[in-house]
Amino acid sequence: MDNGLWNVLIVDDEPPIRSELRYLLSRDARIGAIDEAGNGTEAVEKLLAGRPDVLFLDIQMPGTSGIKLAETLAGLKTPPAVVFVTAFAEYAAEAFELDAVDYVLKPVEEARLTRALDKVGGLLAAKRAAAPAARVRRLAVERAGNHAFIPVGDICYIEANADYSNVICPGGTYLANESISSLEQCLEAEGFLRVHRSFLVNLDEVHDVEISRGGTMELRCTRIDAVVPVSRRRAALVKERLGLV
Repeated sequence: MDNGLWNVLIVDDEPPIRSELRYLLSRDARIGAIDEAGNGTEAVEKLLAGRPDVLFLDIQMPGTSGIKLAETLAGLKTPPAVVFVTAFAEYAAEAFELDAVDYVLKPVEEARLTRALDKVGGLLAAKRAAAPAARVRRLAVERAGNHAFIPVGDICYIEANADYSNVICPGGTYLANESISSLEQCLEAEGFLRVHRSFLVNLDEVHDVEISRGGTMELRCTRIDAVVPVSRRRAALVKERLGLV
């Protein structure tokens, strides 16, 4: 959200529909930047790059459906407000089960769109006022140019990589577009602990603790053959959290 205006992403496989919706949205003073995506894959890429406040989402599209995309986004730390825009009334119940803000039928009328935006405004205001923040259930990552949302429970540990982070899971290593300090803050409530300047560990994954004669501590993870070092100044806290003292 820039200068109080809402950034919007329109997701629809029909260019004329996107153009009409863009025009109607641009007439509302609450709307800031407007971007478009023609399918679910393109939408994920733009969601990761731009983090829009509001998503206007078609349901029936080639590849990933709007319903499936909304299910995935619901696991994010701060998911966008979702307004479904579709020609099919029969999906309304399923859409509202996914906490959609509104369900607008095509062709979209300006007055109906304004009412949907009023609902979006109420939701965004409630989110700003809410505390504490919602728990993180999935993390946005990428690998080999492909974007994904992985459950935080699948993560074994995270390693700092300059201003980014390597996310290590049993299925491989992903790249998160966030620093390890930022991930530490949002994953602390999920059982992750910063054990070293460069390492953040899912404590549920630790099954063995190795301490050398010199007192250096290392943690061995459950599902992968990997050892994570513990810095000396964090060793006491790690022992406490693992119930070793």
